[in-house]
Amino acid sequence: MGVSTAAARTWVERWERQQQHYAVEREERFTVISDVVEHVCTGHPRPLLLDLGCGPGSLSARLARRLPGAEIVGLDRDPVLLELARAHHGGAARYVEAEIGQDGWTDALGLQRGADAAVSTTALHCLPAAALLETYRALAALLRPGGALVNGDHFPPDLGPFSHLTAHVGRCRTERAGGHGHEDWGSWWRAAAADPELADLFEGRGRGGPSSRDDGGSHYLPVARHAELLRRAGFRHVAPVWQVGDSRVLVALKD
Repeated sequence: MGVSTAAARTWVERWERQQQHYAVEREERFTVISDVVEHVCTGHPRPLLLDLGCGPGSLSARLARRLPGAEIVGLDRDPVLLELARAHHGGAARYVEAEIGQDGWTDALGLQRGADAAVSTTALHCLPAAALLETYRALAALLRPGGALVNGDHFPPDLGPFSHLTAHVGRCRTERAGGHGHEDWGSWWRAAAADPELADLFEGRGRGGPSSRDDGGSHYLPVARHAELLRRAGFRHVAPVWQVGDSRVLVALKD
């Protein structure tokens, strides 16, 4: 039995608030990603968009509002977040359960044509460099010529005094905006796990919250390292288009 629309709305709204605890200028970053996608899709009346690590559909829903004619495929490994996406943002995208970088993940997308853009926010940092390179190669094969990979995440500078300074600037900005007053990641998952309406979903992923499926840790690589991997994967044109602190939107274009 699926989660009710009322429960899904409650949990997705709480998710949106707790994410502000972490993502510097989250809404502006979503807007910039949408700006890039809209530009890349100019002249394509029914663009195909991939939302990698889509969670409960936050970015998919915003893209659907910006480009109402788009076909959007959201992919995530977590059954709880995917069910919330289907119940609350079901009209925005087709949601697929698979893990980025694992065998068969691109087949699970069920694509019948080249994608115009692949987007991601705070998801690809879960991949170590070797897996990230293979993921970038897979995405280069999925995108049409002229398509784009648009990644919004936290990218530290190269090692040196600025590696901590940029993160500090971002945290200060979030604090000034009141972002640290919201529920955090761990408390959201603990509260969701205690909701009887989500019990069956948690049985499918383990009751322990995110750590029960998070075996890869985080690998925050500098922009220069991402650019190197993207060029090795076949993206010749790579550049950040927006930055606040260490939060950036990195764009890679396929020839």
